Amino acid sequence: MSKKLQRKAVIAISSYEGAIYPQGHKTGLFFVEALHPFEVLTSAGFEVDLASETGTHGLDYNSLQPPFLSGSDKAVFNNPKHPFMQKLAKLNKAEDLKLGEYGVFFASAGHAALYDYPTAKNLQTLAADVWNREGIVGTVCHGPAILPGVIDAKTGKSIVAGRTVTGFMIEGELIFNILDKMRHDKVVPIVEAVEAAGGYYSTAMNAFDDYSVTSGRLISGTNPESGRNTAERIVRLFDSM
Repeated sequence: MSKKLQRKAVIAISSYEGAIYPQGHKTGLFFVEALHPFEVLTSAGFEVDLASETGTHGLDYNSLQPPFLSGSDKAVFNNPKHPFMQKLAKLNKAEDLKLGEYGVFFASAGHAALYDYPTAKNLQTLAADVWNREGIVGTVCHGPAILPGVIDAKTGKSIVAGRTVTGFMIEGELIFNILDKMRHDKVVPIVEAVEAAGGYYSTAMNAFDDYSVTSGRLISGTNPESGRNTAERIVRLFDSM
């Protein structure tokens, strides 16, 4: 395990909760994209905090529908006494968290992340602090939207520059019938955001395959199915450092 870093992680959550889907449904946190990493990290002995830029959040409509929410995940959602639900109910404001405490930063997502992560300066500062102290930064689905604003102190560039990440595919945006709305709102799909910041985008075969990528200390997953696998990669890397 890492001898230099605290076994402590922060999971970032989007604050945005606008109506963007057909039929007027809202985006927000894609529930399992924070829950699954939380479960993996806490099971591995990490202390885990949750934070958004504003200390507020909404929940993505699609993330609360089957098949995305079912079984044990649905049981957690319906149990306000579960540790994850308690932390979500008392969400931290990013600027209130102390720098220098975390060994892992993980950006959960939902389409909401496209709207606020690119300008979420306090979340970006937390991620950069973890990175520049040789910690691990992880993302899932639309989480890489935060990466262009996370700066490597040694290079002055985004931490994604020269590295490979995965994230939600254009195919997935078409399945959700959301791409035209994204273009209208001038939010940038993950593949375009990554490449514009000098990174390389790695694609799964299909939009909902469980797929994740490790590129140095930057670890990413493609979609809601990938959050657990991505967090498991983080734990393995952390314990090898």
